[in-house]
Amino acid sequence: MKVTAEINTDSPRGKRIAPELQKHHRMVKINYPTPTISDGDIEKTYSFEEFKANVKEEFKSRYGVNFAEV
Repeated sequence: MKVTAEINTDSPRGKRIAPELQKHHRMVKINYPTPTISDGDIEKTYSFEEFKANVKEEFKSRYGVNFAEV
């Protein structure tokens, strides 16, 4: 059985719950929506693994930092 929950990470309680759920990455999959630029854009969500990979790739392209070597 799967359960979908929406957590308001703007609130203090939501800020505490989200990292706690991330610790259970084998059972919990968290998607972070990207902000929409205009009404016509499609909202895309990323899993935590996709988000982390994108951040590593962006740092490598912008700053030349390779996280595999750090």
